[in-house]
Amino acid sequence: MTETRQATQPTTSDREIVVSRLIDARQELVFEAFTEVEHLSRWWGPKGFTITTRSFEFREGGVWDFVMHGPDGTDYPEWITWIELVPPKRITLLHGTSRDDPKAFESTLDFTSHGAATRIVMRSVFPTPQLRDQAVLEYHAIEGGEQTLGNLAAYVVEAAQKEDR
Repeated sequence: MTETRQATQPTTSDREIVVSRLIDARQELVFEAFTEVEHLSRWWGPKGFTITTRSFEFREGGVWDFVMHGPDGTDYPEWITWIELVPPKRITLLHGTSRDDPKAFESTLDFTSHGAATRIVMRSVFPTPQLRDQAVLEYHAIEGGEQTLGNLAAYVVEAAQKEDR
C-alpha cells in the first residue's frame, strides 16, 4: 500500500492584517501615489498624522526613512524598504522602525482595476501572532490601515479630478 501525503502550505492568518478599499480612480494613478515622497507625504498614515522624510528612494531595495508625527506630538520613527515593485499591480515592502528591527513586518499591496476604479488590498504579515496582536491592540493597526487607505482614496480622487479639468 502506498501512502500519499499532501504538502500543506503554512498559514499566516494568525499573523495577518488585511485591509482593502475600492478607490474611485484608475489603477495607474493609485499606484503612482506611492512612487514619490511628495505624494506619500500628503496622505500616508492615519488621520491627524504628518510625515517628515529623511530619505526616499522608490526602487526595489530602496529605502524610505521617515518620522510619523502623531496628533498628540509623539514621534514614531519609521523605515520601509521596497522589496518588489510591479507597476501598476503590486508593491511588497518591509516596514519597521529601523533597518534591523526584529519586529518588522512585510506588507503586500495589490492594485486591481475595476473599470474606472481600483481595488487596493493591503496584506501585512507579522513575524509572530503576538506582534500582530500588539499592533492591533496597542497601535490600532486595523483602524490605522483603514484610515490610511481612506487618506489615499481622498488624495487620488482629488488628483483625478484635477487631471480631468
